[in-house]
Amino acid sequence: MRLASSIGRRSIDLVGLAGRSVIFLAESLSCGWLPPLRLKRIGDQIAFIGAKSVPIILLTGLFTGMVLGLQVYHNLGKFGSSGLLGSVVALSIIRELGPVLSALMVAGRAGSSITAEIGIMRITEQMSALEMMAVNPVKYVITPKLYASLVSMPILTVFFNLAGILGGYVVGVWWLGVDGHAFYSETARSVALSDIMGGLFKSVVFGLAVAWACCLIGYTAVPTTEGVTRATTRAVVVSSVAVLVLDYVLTSLLL
Repeated sequence: MRLASSIGRRSIDLVGLAGRSVIFLAESLSCGWLPPLRLKRIGDQIAFIGAKSVPIILLTGLFTGMVLGLQVYHNLGKFGSSGLLGSVVALSIIRELGPVLSALMVAGRAGSSITAEIGIMRITEQMSALEMMAVNPVKYVITPKLYASLVSMPILTVFFNLAGILGGYVVGVWWLGVDGHAFYSETARSVALSDIMGGLFKSVVFGLAVAWACCLIGYTAVPTTEGVTRATTRAVVVSSVAVLVLDYVLTSLLL
């Protein structure tokens, strides 16, 4: 009986958490269209989530492409197909690695900061102060972060893709001696518009998932120093796992 009771209680708690999470997301997105629009706050968050993430995205993309190019070249060389290096690198990055790794980088760099910021606002009772001034804290604090992440993630993914393909080109053409024209022609021949749009669609979903998880966990964090610390760690873990799970689901649907 105790086991059944425990399972039932946990199931009810899980359903309740899912319901509260969906309501939180719906409220956060819907109130963004109500005046005042808070465009300046959205712009500030785009600068924080997007612009400040560009260096780490470019660096990660470049070395990911270089490592991928090195591995693919030596494996294709066993079958005499090293000329396909460009297409394999480009498709791997555009379809999978670009959206996923960009989202993981943003979750680690910006997501943790978002959770900590919201948690600290709860500790210092800034959320309550906003409510006392008749300002919706969700609209003022949460909504700009969600919309900024939706806008920033596809752009960051494009930067990652370009840097990754460049990294594969540098290793393949400049270092390993692959014909540059063959690399370019195979890349242009194999990459279709549907591949690019599929990767960008993934990035939008990942951006929403990361911002949603980090904002929700920060908003519901225990208003203590220890509570915010745990919430920050949990936000990075949850958002990263969500990205990987969603990647499998979306890949299954898009193939």
